[in-house]
This record gives sequence, structure tokens and C-alpha cells, in this order.
Amino acid sequence: MDHIILGLLLLQSRTIYQLRERVGKGMDLMYSSSMGSIQAAVKKLLNTGDICFTEIVEKGRHKKIYSITDRGKACFFQWINSPFESLGTRNPELVKVYFMGFSDKTSRRMNIENYLSQLTEKYHILQSICHEGESMSVTEENRDIIFYQLAAARYGRDFMKFNIEWYKKLIKEMEGENQ
Repeated sequence: MDHIILGLLLLQSRTIYQLRERVGKGMDLMYSSSMGSIQAAVKKLLNTGDICFTEIVEKGRHKKIYSITDRGKACFFQWINSPFESLGTRNPELVKVYFMGFSDKTSRRMNIENYLSQLTEKYHILQSICHEGESMSVTEENRDIIFYQLAAARYGRDFMKFNIEWYKKLIKEMEGENQ
């Protein structure tokens, strides 16, 4: 989460609510977008001096606008220019599939269909981001940034599509098992 916040603040200064909103638009597939996880990361980044804030009053309300510091920029660029690390294929949902033989048969299908619904919703969000990105005009200065942001959105979309198809196939296999 730290690097996501640093990257977003590299693009522009934001309030914690703006960070939450932006993380919730597609990035929540990569990391938890809960306000608690964002607040914890912001607190850590403030303590390390990677970000700072200015306080403003807007419509009678105090707001903290967070910005990346030079130290934060150095940390972000060191991370973004380092090699990828293979984390394997961790998928917590797959653990439930692994042990699903212990669950009652009536809830199996219902739980998978509910999960399919969630996957489909995420797929449509990412599909919309991809379509929007394909039609937007981008300055030469931002071309690389947008290209890779859209590449991540396409990966997420394609990953959701794979999962949707896989779980639909699992339901069909379950139906065959019950005959």
C-alpha cells in the first residue's frame, strides 16, 4: 500500500478520502482499499518522512492535503526501478475450493454464484476503465504513465474474466457430479 500511496501522490496531492476513492477505482484488486489500511500506510509514510501534509479549511472543515516529499520520491523511484518479485499464485479464495468437500452441498453453489457476481462486478468496472482509457487523449508527457496504468487494468480485467470462466466451469462440473 505504501508504494500505491506514493505513486498516487506523485501524480497529485490528495486528501485521505481522495486516496481512498482513487484506490477503490481498480487498485483495490491489487491491495485492500479499506480506510484502515490506507490510514495505516499514511501514518507510516508520515513517520518515515516520505510524505507530508498541509492543513486547509474548506467550507468550515479542516482537511489534510498529503504530498510526496523528495525522500518519498526517492523511495518510490528506487522501488519502481527494481526487478519484479515473483510472489507465486496466492489466491485465498482457492483455499475454500480446496476444502469445499467439507461444506454442505446446498451452500456450495450459492457461495460460488455469489463470488461469481462479485467477480463480474469487478470485471465490468475494469472493462469500463479500459474503454475509458482507450478513448482518452493523452499528452506526450503522460503517455508512458497512462500506458502502464491501462496495462494493469487490462491484466485485472483479463484475470477477472479467467476467474469467471473457471468458476462457471466448476459449477458445471459440480452439476455433473450430482447426477
